[in-house]
Amino acid sequence: METSLIEFRGQPAMRATGADGSTLTVALHGAHVLSWTTADAVERLYLSPRAVFDGQAAIRGGIPICCPQFNQRGMLPKHGFMRNLPWENAPSDVPQTLRLTLRDNEATRKLWPHSFEARLDATLSPGGLRTALTLVNTDAAPWSFTAALHTYLRVDDIADARLEGLQGADRWDSLTDERHAEKAQALQFEAEFDSVYGTPGRPLQLVQPGGTVEISQSPTCTETVVWNPGAVLGAKLADMPEDGYRHMLCVEAARIDEPVLLAPGAQWLGWQQLRVL
Repeated sequence: METSLIEFRGQPAMRATGADGSTLTVALHGAHVLSWTTADAVERLYLSPRAVFDGQAAIRGGIPICCPQFNQRGMLPKHGFMRNLPWENAPSDVPQTLRLTLRDNEATRKLWPHSFEARLDATLSPGGLRTALTLVNTDAAPWSFTAALHTYLRVDDIADARLEGLQGADRWDSLTDERHAEKAQALQFEAEFDSVYGTPGRPLQLVQPGGTVEISQSPTCTETVVWNPGAVLGAKLADMPEDGYRHMLCVEAARIDEPVLLAPGAQWLGWQQLRVL
């Protein structure tokens, strides 16, 4: 795999080209996956053309890392702080992999008084991308966290897309605060959608006229979050075009309902695998 340091919208990023011609671009800011194109040169992730690239704000689209807190479920800034900090490129012993690392520093300890090491591995394979987040407790005491890989998948038109594989899964609808088992064989998206599912333990399929993407995740990610802002909320998002909601669907590998308690010296690994069928 060929790798190089590039500038992407004025910010440093790593770019990799796989053996089959697929490409991967990861910003050093937040270890944020910005782009994944398969060998047919089709972009598989959605990155907002209005995303802010100032080295401080969270980037809209791609694959943000939400950690050590999901959303506003705690005292930290929304989705924690890891997506808003500079990471370092590091050598990887995994083939076809870009690796970035983040360690605690004075700034992180002001927000979250713990010692840690975080690692993101983004691995290319023929027709596939695996993103893996590893957290290591380098502290003398245990600490807890929640996390998500907040993947924005590109769709041609959300009206023509459906997500299969969640029928029967426990669902919490955050818009209505209702909990029930999912009845639909396939999710379709006609308005704002924001739900947390208990992971069904089998791969999901994002199906649209242009093709299908299979989505799987590690057992350590016990929830799957599905989100599309819809037209009304989408129009209020300053860093997304008004029609941006039509071209994305977030399907997130997450660990949020039960925080992980990590002992000193222990590590946790959560991953998501995307594969074009």
